[in-house]
Order: sequence, then C-alpha cells, then structure tokens
Amino acid sequence: MMTDLAYTIKDFKSENEVRWCPGCGDYAIMNAVQKTMADMNVPHEKFAVISGIGCSSRFPYYMSTFGFHSIHGRATAIASGVKSANPDLNVWVITGDGDSMAIGGNHFIHLVRRNIDLNVILFNNKIYGLTKGQYSPTTDRGFVTKTSPFGTIEDSFIPGQLVLGSGGTFFARAVDSNVKHNQQVFAEAARHKGTSMVEVLQNCVIFNDGIHEQIADPKHRAERQLFLEHGQPMIFGQENEKGLVLENGRLKVVTIGENGVTEADILVHDATETDLSIHMQLIRMTLPDFPIAMGVIRSVEAPVYDQELKKQIETVSANRKVNNMDELLRSGNTWEVNEPNSSEPVPFFQKKCPIVKV
Repeated sequence: MMTDLAYTIKDFKSENEVRWCPGCGDYAIMNAVQKTMADMNVPHEKFAVISGIGCSSRFPYYMSTFGFHSIHGRATAIASGVKSANPDLNVWVITGDGDSMAIGGNHFIHLVRRNIDLNVILFNNKIYGLTKGQYSPTTDRGFVTKTSPFGTIEDSFIPGQLVLGSGGTFFARAVDSNVKHNQQVFAEAARHKGTSMVEVLQNCVIFNDGIHEQIADPKHRAERQLFLEHGQPMIFGQENEKGLVLENGRLKVVTIGENGVTEADILVHDATETDLSIHMQLIRMTLPDFPIAMGVIRSVEAPVYDQELKKQIETVSANRKVNNMDELLRSGNTWEVNEPNSSEPVPFFQKKCPIVKV
C-alpha cells in the first residue's frame, strides 16, 4: 500500500545494530510494526515508541522514531504522560508479559481503564527472557522454570481477560511469525481511538523455545487458529469445514454438513458488541477443544481520555477568571501589610520575612 508520504520500511529502521538472539520472534514483530507505520500516512516526526524493561523493550533503539526506553513496568505510565501532553503524537508502547503484568500491572489496568489513545503491543513469551528464564505472570500452571523447578503452583493471567475486566475497548491477538497478519492487526489497532491492546504470542528461542509451537506451526494453523473478521462467520479448518455456534450461552465447535449444520448457523463475529460475554469466551478458548482466536476480538467506541482532557483544558481556559499567577495571588481574600514607620502598604507576597531576635 503506497501512501501520499511514500514512506518505506527503511524510513523506520534505525542505524543501530539489532541485538536480539538469532531466531527471536521480536524481529518479525518489529518488521510488521515498521511496515505498518510506513503505510499509515502519518508524518515521520509524529511517531513515538515507549518501552519498559525486557528483551522486547530494546525496541526504541531499533526504530527511527522518537523513543524512550523507560524503567521496569512504567512504559504505560510514561506513555500516558507523553500522549496527554502531546495529543497529536502517534504513541506506541512496547512491553512484555513480565514488564506489563507483574511490576507494571497497576499501570496496565489503569491505562486500559482510562482509555488513553495508545497502541500497546504486549510480547507474550510466557517467561522472563532478559533475566534468564524465571516464570512470569503468564506462565502456565505446572510449568518448570528456573524459579519453579518443581512446576509453578499459580494460575496465570490471560492478558485479554485482564483487558476486558479493566474496561478495555480494543483487544487483538496475533502470532509473531505471521508478519502479514500482524501488519493487518497493527493497522486496525492504530486506527482505533482509545487504548488498543495487541497480544503477540512470541517465541523465546533460548529460555522458552517452542512455547507457542502448537498454535504457530503453519502445518496446523488452519485447524488451530480462528482468524476473526468483523461481520464474517467464525469458520476455520483445512477446508473451512468447522465453525463456532452459540449453544445455551456457550461457544461450541461444530462441523458444517454434519447434524444438519449449515454455514448459516455459524456465529458471525461482531467486534463492536458492547456486551463482554462472547468476546470473553473467544479470549479464553484453548486447545485442544477450541482453536485459538486470532485477530481483532474487541473494538468498541468509548470516550478517549486524552481527547477529553484536551477539551476540558480548552473549556476551562476559555471561561477562566484568573489568567496568570499575579492575578491568582491577588484574587479571593487578600490583605496588605504596612512596613514599620511607613504609610505605604506592601502586598503580602512582597513582604520580607522579619528577623526575630530571641
């Protein structure tokens, strides 16, 4: 797709050497982000990339955009300030499952709650990669890691469930290796007004290699991934022979042509439905009983924090009675103090504090 500005992916690549492990899923994600930015028809200087701490958070170094490599868990907080102070910027947040769901968990849920217009990409490899293989908030129960040598005894966060539970207006899911699909999802996220949250299932070749292999393997993609499109039936399978229906309020996998099931019976995806129930069920689907839902699962309209903030400031500024600090200090209940042996009053804020001798 050629834009009026005619950018290419090269315009968004920095001159810095990329220092991720060979084969890391981060390369593919970055490639998709750069392609997406090139096609957005947004001036180059209007982009900013903010990251926290982790392997993925080296992202700003490799992007030819404004950027900020912040501290652990604080990318969403800093990005919120950047966007609120500069509402015309197109701000992207790069974070990992540990960075955002653990130390940054509080910032994460309140970003989603406020619905600030940020594009968040959550790299989920279900492990702490930078610090060498400890279990993270998204590591599955029973999984053996360096900090859980006998298996974790905790249930993991499901990022999409946390987003919807915090009042999220946009949630999507993708796999690192499918660059074309990633680009489509990132483009939809960028168009969304409000907090867009994209979970990318990303592979860590060193400390959690193959963690998403059952899902990501191209040989089984058609059977194990359900690619959602708004307004289209939820169909999957090698021959598009399977689909989802709603039975007693719950999603169910059926085969078209069996037991009288036709394509007309298959549930049509509505990403704009305000009710959370079906979106939540789509997010929670797991193998082997269900395919993994991919693409934009939820995209609803709601008031956007930074836009509301800008309007509020403009309204207050237009109707304010105090225009500067001098007027503020002279407003309300004020008084003047006479200097000793002087008939001239001195405003209280110019009065020098007397020296008291004891």
